[in-house]
Amino acid sequence: MAAANPGDPASAPNAAGLLLGHFVASGLVTQDMLNISKKSTSCFVNFSRLQQITDIQAEIYQKNLEIELLRLEKDAADVVHPSFLAQKCHTLQSMNNHLEAVLKEKRSLRQRLLKPMCQENLPLEAVYHRYMVHLLELAVTFIERLEDHLETIRNIPHVEANLKKMSTALAKMDILVTETEELAENILKWREQQKEVSSCIPKILAEENFLHKHDVIVPPLPFTSKINVQTINAK
Repeated sequence: MAAANPGDPASAPNAAGLLLGHFVASGLVTQDMLNISKKSTSCFVNFSRLQQITDIQAEIYQKNLEIELLRLEKDAADVVHPSFLAQKCHTLQSMNNHLEAVLKEKRSLRQRLLKPMCQENLPLEAVYHRYMVHLLELAVTFIERLEDHLETIRNIPHVEANLKKMSTALAKMDILVTETEELAENILKWREQQKEVSSCIPKILAEENFLHKHDVIVPPLPFTSKINVQTINAK
């Protein structure tokens, strides 16, 4: 049997239902008001949504925390992971064995270091021979260019002064180029004038020969004055 609804006067035979029916009959409360009161309030829906949002945020925070822990584990894997630790232990063990061997041969090594290294060969495994050849080529090249490198290093503090000198030299060079161009133009003009004078010389010589033949005396006068010609017959 369904439970009685106090908001419905037809289905509620209890005192609350009777009271609501009396209010409806008297007109104080309408049936629409009772129907609205039956609906669930929106604030409770918002509360449930807020609870869901809070739960989702808590889950997201938990996932972010797990991701951060995984990242830390990845970054610290070389320190924490057993395989990396075993590899480091093996490397340390090999270094320890090498140091023990050096300590055992300490006296012989000290005597060997005190001796000169002339005409002695150091043992080198065959695997490293090609690398040694390449290293020697690099060493020879470096020694050949060592003086140039040192000179470059010495000139580094004077770079600014050298740049200023170069700028001054370039300015002087521009002036010399301009003067050379002017001089070349003057030489060309002088050559043209010499050609004109050379072309006039035969005419002058011909005129002189003509005057000598007719006994004409031409006194040397300035170029701006008129030429006065005197003949022997006039005398």
